[in-house]
Amino acid sequence: MDRGDFNPRLLPCEDFLRKEIDWEGFRRFLSKSCCKITADERIRYGNKYYQCLLKEDFSILNTFSDSRREHTLKALSLLSKFLGIYDSFQALMKKFGLKWRTLYSDKLILSRMEKTRKNGNVIKWIIEVKQKFPKLLDFMDFVLISGLRLSEAISSYNLIIDLSKQGKLDTYYDKKKQVLEHYKFRSIFIRRTKKVFLSYIPQTFILKIWCNEKLLPYQVENWIRRSRFKSRFRDVREYYSTFMTKFLNPAEIDFLQGRVSTTVFMRNYFNPALIGDLQERIFKGIFQLMKDLTIK
Repeated sequence: MDRGDFNPRLLPCEDFLRKEIDWEGFRRFLSKSCCKITADERIRYGNKYYQCLLKEDFSILNTFSDSRREHTLKALSLLSKFLGIYDSFQALMKKFGLKWRTLYSDKLILSRMEKTRKNGNVIKWIIEVKQKFPKLLDFMDFVLISGLRLSEAISSYNLIIDLSKQGKLDTYYDKKKQVLEHYKFRSIFIRRTKKVFLSYIPQTFILKIWCNEKLLPYQVENWIRRSRFKSRFRDVREYYSTFMTKFLNPAEIDFLQGRVSTTVFMRNYFNPALIGDLQERIFKGIFQLMKDLTIK
């Protein structure tokens, strides 16, 4: 390069404007730490707002809602790491006065209470969804009694159907213990930040899932949103956690929902195999959940 052409202010992100981003490479990068649904979401936001990163202008992000800004920042943060310009991303966050959204514990509790007041009883919502979408009858029950995240519930539901057709369900479901062993499928259920190891599900309920059709990742939420229902799957997971405190202690609930790194005890000492009555207490909770669902 001729010295007259050299521009000391040329930053890596400006140079990337002259190149096409390898989105398939970015997807492979995301697949190492994200499930497919999350990866699709990060790519969608990345595709829409990548020029904010490459042109070093985050001003528009300050006009977004909290939720939209959070999704955009997560996508651009990961994209910057993929492109090797994460330092630029951090500098832009500081320059435009952007911060990751955080809530203190008291505000989190208050926000949950307010959300419940506005949105109503989550059991009623499940019943309404089941009435509107008969194809989701068993799936909605599965989401409730497993306490799984939506993406995990869809993956597990589909895996049960696939393996049942292949005559290999015993590689996933232990009939004797009546437990889904998610940990045997690490690429699906053991992710960097979100994990789930076991789900105790009665065999009678597993049998109901066999004859159903598989669900596509976005299919469930799309059906619900197009019918002008609110998507409340996070509320269902929260409801499960709160309801099961009648039968389980917090460490047991954290384990079942994949929160294993929250405390030193969970990381180093908790072992569900040593709890002899764990299945019995979980099933008491599940049967009560299903009873309440029927009564409502």
